[in-house]
Amino acid sequence: MVSAHTSAGKTVVASYAIAMSLRDKQRVIYTSPIKALSNQKYREFKEEFSDVGLMTGDVTIEPNASCLVMTTEIWRSMQYKGSEILREVAWVIFDEVHYMRDRERGVVWEESIVMAPKNSNFVFLSATVPNAKEFADWVAKVHKKPCHIVYTDYRPTPLQHYIFPSGGKGLYLVVDEKGKFREDSFQKSLNALVPANESEKKKENGKWQKGLVGGRPGEESDIFKLVKMIIQRQYDPVIIFSFSKRECELLAMQMAKMDLNEDDEKVNIETIFWSAMDILSDDDKKLPQVSNMLPLLKRGIGVHHSGLLPILKEVIEILFQEGLIKCLFATETFSIGLNMPAKTVVFTNVRKFDGDKFRWISSGEYIQMSGRAGRRGIDQRGICILMVDEKLEPSTAKMMLKGSADSLNSAFHLSYNMLLNQMRSEDGNPENLLRNSFYQFQSDRAIPDLEKQAKALEEERNSIVIEEEDSLDDYYHLLREYQKLKKKIRDIVFSPRYCLPFLQPGRLVCIQCTGSDETPAFNTKDQVTWGVIINFERLKGLSEDDSNRKPEDSNYIVDVLTRCIVSKDAVNKKSIKIIPLKEVGEPAVVSVPITQIDSLSSVRIIIAKDLLSYEARENTLKKVSEVLSRFSKEGIPPLDPEEDMKVQSNDYKKKARRVEALEGLFDKHEVAKSPLIEQKLKVLHNKKELKLKIKAIRETMRTSTALAFKDELKARKRVLRRLGYTTSDDVVELKGKVACEISSADELTLTELMFNGVLKDVNVEEMVSLLSCFVWQEKLQDAQKPRDELELLFTQLQDTARRVAKVQLESNVPIDVEKFVSSFRPDIMEAVYAWAKGSKFYEIMEITKVFEGSLIRAIRRLEEVLQQLILAAKSIGETELESKFEAAVSKIKRDIVFAASLYL
Repeated sequence: MVSAHTSAGKTVVASYAIAMSLRDKQRVIYTSPIKALSNQKYREFKEEFSDVGLMTGDVTIEPNASCLVMTTEIWRSMQYKGSEILREVAWVIFDEVHYMRDRERGVVWEESIVMAPKNSNFVFLSATVPNAKEFADWVAKVHKKPCHIVYTDYRPTPLQHYIFPSGGKGLYLVVDEKGKFREDSFQKSLNALVPANESEKKKENGKWQKGLVGGRPGEESDIFKLVKMIIQRQYDPVIIFSFSKRECELLAMQMAKMDLNEDDEKVNIETIFWSAMDILSDDDKKLPQVSNMLPLLKRGIGVHHSGLLPILKEVIEILFQEGLIKCLFATETFSIGLNMPAKTVVFTNVRKFDGDKFRWISSGEYIQMSGRAGRRGIDQRGICILMVDEKLEPSTAKMMLKGSADSLNSAFHLSYNMLLNQMRSEDGNPENLLRNSFYQFQSDRAIPDLEKQAKALEEERNSIVIEEEDSLDDYYHLLREYQKLKKKIRDIVFSPRYCLPFLQPGRLVCIQCTGSDETPAFNTKDQVTWGVIINFERLKGLSEDDSNRKPEDSNYIVDVLTRCIVSKDAVNKKSIKIIPLKEVGEPAVVSVPITQIDSLSSVRIIIAKDLLSYEARENTLKKVSEVLSRFSKEGIPPLDPEEDMKVQSNDYKKKARRVEALEGLFDKHEVAKSPLIEQKLKVLHNKKELKLKIKAIRETMRTSTALAFKDELKARKRVLRRLGYTTSDDVVELKGKVACEISSADELTLTELMFNGVLKDVNVEEMVSLLSCFVWQEKLQDAQKPRDELELLFTQLQDTARRVAKVQLESNVPIDVEKFVSSFRPDIMEAVYAWAKGSKFYEIMEITKVFEGSLIRAIRRLEEVLQQLILAAKSIGETELESKFEAAVSKIKRDIVFAASLYL
């Protein structure tokens, strides 16, 4: 296993394995996670070894060659089918094996490593993963032979990391090439951030314009300034990463005034561009994407994201490699595997949307992308620039810039296709696969550590001895209940509808001090102090629908004058700590939420109009102290919730009665009078916390020693039996045979449709259109609705999917039925229908809002599913359906969508 940074030369190891196998006349398999990558590797190896073939879902070239380049999915299905090639394989090379942590596809790597032929050897290539040893241990355990690790964190070309604050004037070096983090210059860069309100962010169509992308016409945007500077300092070529396809294009459009190429380079670009486009038909050459891209490329500026036509993406890669593109705007897909380094890498944003929410990019992703900076043997150092447009916490930035790579953790999950294939193969057994999975290995591995932790905690717990523990325990529970009740009563009394009329200036108020411990208070006297109300206000900006809220639901804050300690930390952030009046501190007005108020008194004092001067504040606090000393015996009279504040709720009355009862119990309790009661209660509390921790650890241990997924495996087998895919003795039936072949779409729903006769009854175009719902993943805003007959088909698909999901739910498979049903999307049914009818690609692009590249990818996946369906129909002797699927393939497999890759 070789785990090292990009451009550290990992491929040498793979090339050596290939050369060795070819010398000994043995087979070698090279698997990679992405088709584009497989195409590139095929080209590389073909030039070097000549006896090389390629197998991806799209293309097959020389499948009998000695060295086969393929995607990992193809390798997995070859293993399931027991292809005769397996017997001849001496070496298997898994490139980018850290893909194993991918949520969707990671499990494919685990399966293919566990099932790999016992007599073959492996080479694993991966980016730096901190737990490479753990992975190697697992491989060694599964295959019962040693696995050697070559691990290096060394970068052949060191990196320098700069920060470019938005609206600022220049770059700040934050991490130098020795990897030292420079705190001072990091602080300077954050101070240079021009706050959003000063740079007048315009609110455009309800959304905030980003500082990075914005910039008024006539002004140069940040990105333009930055690229200009990079070119002037000869830091090009530069890759600029952005996390959205739209933003990539917007940014590139802002470079309109920039021309980075000489005339002879322009001629070269035009020649390369048109010779690549030669395979397209004349109609396709007129596509807006094609015609808009050329002027941009000629100026030395490129765009690279998954929404581009595959052929355009490849032309851009080739031009970039040839040094004809100086500035490339790309999404993060460009950073995976394609070995195309630049001198500089720029991040336009440090947050990305991962499908659920916006989050900071992880240090692993940062390492992967910044790894594109610095070309080995060309640059002395790579340059990495972060554009920062929000206040970035120093810790977040440090984590990102200096953090370690993400660990390689298993993303194992069960699928029906896997179970059926396991049941069908001769020595297959799903339990066996689970037992050998990396997931199981990792959870077993944690057990000794957990055992140690539990033991240590138990010893600590047993060492705590408390006298009269039982009666103390009793008292402790009463106290906890009392505190909970008091809190609930407080929440009722201090809801805005009751307390707002009484928050007048001058009223004395009892508030909680800050900085009290997390442990519950066993004596509340220390934790409250008195102050005087100056004002109160409603918090603004809760949410968009603020206007619809009832005023009593809103949050309010109260300005209170009390004694505080005010301190500043390194970042000039003020922190204010409220302390008891008697202690040393300064009189200050603090804003506290209503929840921090302990009680309101019925006393009001007259306060000065102007509290700006220190004396005025100090004098006011003196008055408060005087009032306190006057009432020192009986305490300051509070406002009575029922009499004064008119709290009318039954809930309140019930709780108040219970509190009274509890107070009576406290006085009678035998422990109450015992000396050091508070210390004893604290010790007891700690003992209880330890007990809970031990329980949680034991629970974790119990779940991991059992076979992981054991219950889910049972549940999924039950589903297969109930839907008639397998018999009660786990023998695969007709339906099961079909589902075995389908790995690129939801196998159960698709098989059900096939057996319902839905696919038989419709014509070929409608069938292709229906199948498009299985391969389309992206969410489209306001996509066009399909026409009636297609809509009807889609409803049938939804009904089938709902039935399949319900059976799963009844069998205890964890599934969200509605989410599952809505995962089939009809967004491109119309487009695919038109394509199958023979429309030209540019006509389709006029009727749909989809990115060209995304549609092409979907149609290519659709062809893959159809190929799987052809095999499925063949395996159960359905000749009629088989020829229908073949007709469908011939209808969609044409023109630009299936234009051959330039690498082949």
